[in-house]
Amino acid sequence: MEVKDSFYSVVENVCRELYIQSLKEIPPDVVEAIRRAAAGETLEVAKRIFSHYVESIELGRNKDMIVCQDTGIPIYWLEIGGKLRLDGARLKAAIVQGTERATREHPLRSSIVSPIKRENRQTSTGDGIPIIHYDFIPDSEVLDILFMPKGSGSENMSFMTMLVPADGVNGIKRFVLEHVVGAGAKPCPPTIVGVGIGGSSDLCMALAKKATTRPLGSKHPDPTMAALEEELFEAINQTGIGPQGLGGNTTALAVHIESAWTHITCNPVAVNMQCWRAERRRAKITVDGKVEFGF
Repeated sequence: MEVKDSFYSVVENVCRELYIQSLKEIPPDVVEAIRRAAAGETLEVAKRIFSHYVESIELGRNKDMIVCQDTGIPIYWLEIGGKLRLDGARLKAAIVQGTERATREHPLRSSIVSPIKRENRQTSTGDGIPIIHYDFIPDSEVLDILFMPKGSGSENMSFMTMLVPADGVNGIKRFVLEHVVGAGAKPCPPTIVGVGIGGSSDLCMALAKKATTRPLGSKHPDPTMAALEEELFEAINQTGIGPQGLGGNTTALAVHIESAWTHITCNPVAVNMQCWRAERRRAKITVDGKVEFGF
């Protein structure tokens, strides 16, 4: 079904709101996980840090404040209904414009710079930014937009390797655990540890990042992968790194794996961590322009 011209204005306004609200309201599943972890802590320093987290969450929600000063790299995942007929170039332009408006009109700190000159346009946009991933859903007339403002503390703790089939599952475990332990306090733990397995090098890292957006408590549909998620989760929380790396029972809120089939001679593995806030926001836009916000 062909969308109206007004549809692109709706997308622009939605992307503006997604960016702003994602920085102010932490997803309910993350809030619950933080409260549950706080209740289970035994070290006094960990309890104090969790109390600060909870206070920051409440200030964001009740005082309309940004929870963290880092406005991140704007990343969008789009699921486009197969029955929608739209102009991809106009869709992308609307997303970019919504991102720029959020930055200028709120205003937000622009964290996006050119890689060599470090030029900042003060719009949270630039060449290749925002990052937009596209997928298509059969028999749907809905545009589903998932937004993440990815902070640099956790993004800097991104790792990828090209394992070979002979490394097996133990090679995957070793790679993940070594890099979580090596990251220590840098990604602002407790983290959501996203793991990508398979595909090509670029797809593998994208899978790891997408894994961090899954609601906490969800499991991989493959029982083997789900068991690996649980095993890694338990092992990471036995490291004692704890919130902000100062010790405690909770180093990860979750371990999520996303996977793809790969070449017979390789097995890529990637780790992408998300900080304790795990900021994300979602909107579903119907063909007639109606919007439903969520997480």
